[in-house]
Amino acid sequence: MKFIAVTGGVLSGLGKGITASSIGLLLKQCGYKVSAIKIDPYLNCDAGTMNPFQHGEVFVLEDGGEVDLDLGNYERFLDINMYSDHNITTGKVYKSVIEKERRGDYLGNTVQIIPHITNEIREQILQVAKNSKADIIIIELGGTVGDIESMPFLEAVRQLRMGLAPSDMIFVHTTLVLTMGVVGEQKTKPTQHSVKALMGLGIKPDIIVCRSDEKLNRATKEKIALFCDVPEEAIISAHDVSNVYLVPLLLNDQKVITTISKLLKLKKGKPNLRTWRRFVNKLTSREGEVNIALVGKYTGLKDSYISHIRALDHAGTELGVNINILWMDSEDLEQGRKLKKMRNTDGIIIPGGFGHRGSEGKILAAKLARENKIPFLGICFGFQLAVIEFCRNVLNLKNANSAELNSSTPYPVIDLLPEQKGIKDLGGTMRLGAQYVRIEKGTKAYNLYKETVVYERHRHRFEVNPEYIHQIENAGMKFSGKSKDNIKMEIAELKNHPYYVASQFHPEFKSRPTNPAPLYRGLIAAAIAHMNKSKKK
Repeated sequence: MKFIAVTGGVLSGLGKGITASSIGLLLKQCGYKVSAIKIDPYLNCDAGTMNPFQHGEVFVLEDGGEVDLDLGNYERFLDINMYSDHNITTGKVYKSVIEKERRGDYLGNTVQIIPHITNEIREQILQVAKNSKADIIIIELGGTVGDIESMPFLEAVRQLRMGLAPSDMIFVHTTLVLTMGVVGEQKTKPTQHSVKALMGLGIKPDIIVCRSDEKLNRATKEKIALFCDVPEEAIISAHDVSNVYLVPLLLNDQKVITTISKLLKLKKGKPNLRTWRRFVNKLTSREGEVNIALVGKYTGLKDSYISHIRALDHAGTELGVNINILWMDSEDLEQGRKLKKMRNTDGIIIPGGFGHRGSEGKILAAKLARENKIPFLGICFGFQLAVIEFCRNVLNLKNANSAELNSSTPYPVIDLLPEQKGIKDLGGTMRLGAQYVRIEKGTKAYNLYKETVVYERHRHRFEVNPEYIHQIENAGMKFSGKSKDNIKMEIAELKNHPYYVASQFHPEFKSRPTNPAPLYRGLIAAAIAHMNKSKKK
């Protein structure tokens, strides 16, 4: 088994995850079985309780793991399912060590960062590697070299390399090359300092991936190679591209797999990128544009909705149209702002979320879509709010609401799951991960999935109240998807509407570049039809 550790320097947000995912894709297309591990140095056990404004989207895995959004990149690029153990956090590591100490596993020894914490990190990495049965494991170390919280992880992977043959593990370091606006010169000093900090910790990078506005020129590469003691062919230019799905081709053009193969003594040949190139060609040759309004309360940080962005991109690519996302703050809609702009969109998405803030704005958006025949997709909380809006304005159940938002509502059309009552902890206590969904034939949902049973990922506590289901369906909202026991409503759709569909689950988490999520494909197809109809008017 081979290991590739990807570190980052200078600042966060350089694209370590995209770099790691792209290298993984190239190796997979060479014929290797590839898996990945994401290390996050925060003290949280997982990302489940984290505010999206602080850390971006919480990505949900098949087994219900609530993890960092980078694992979504791995799943999309590698087209594999990841599991909770593939996300290692400081919280998980310390929790495990403290539990062992309480049991007496350390036989009275003083428990220390080294060796106990670093040993635990290595053990968790090796266990994931063993369980994955992969040929190559890519380890992405979150944070930036020099951060205090990252130190134990860097030391652990240094020790991991010491215990392996030289050709069994390499380090890829992502860093920043700035271009000074006044003189237009590419500055290598941040990269030099970053590599120096890494080497001070006992790790020498084998490959340096340089993020920059423009392609690295020859002189810049030569300078980095000289000062960082890395061969020039191992200095990779990761300059800006129009879409992240172009990055694997960018790295491949610079023969990064040739360099990796030489270092790891890999035998297989060049990656077969025929399918990926076909996808990228479709991606870059799209014509026309549909406007999709995304109504949320975390729109100030686009990473909060990264899986929605990617799912829309996948669907738009398959259908040959560009997607222009109009970011709508739901609190603006509550104040009466941007409602006119919403009416001129080709489609509306209400994504998942929690809490009262901005919920009435989302309900207004659902009402606008229903009344104006605008294609609509509600996800999780968006599904619940669509049901609330329908009950208020079609069933005339005034002040209908969710018990989450108003515990004294006279019509709790959305209520807590029975198994959730009495639970006080927030982390990992929701209905999570892949769940059975039965789809009724002859519905929009069935026409999209072409299956009567699917497994989709969930992340919620509240459900449609069974007391109101019969009433809702009689008024024209069809629950076309249900749980195995027929108690939990999974998909809702309106009968007399071109496309008004909502799901209690999160289809965006399973969307892939060459296999778009069916509900997103349906939304974009309806948005194209809506756009063409509007043009004729």
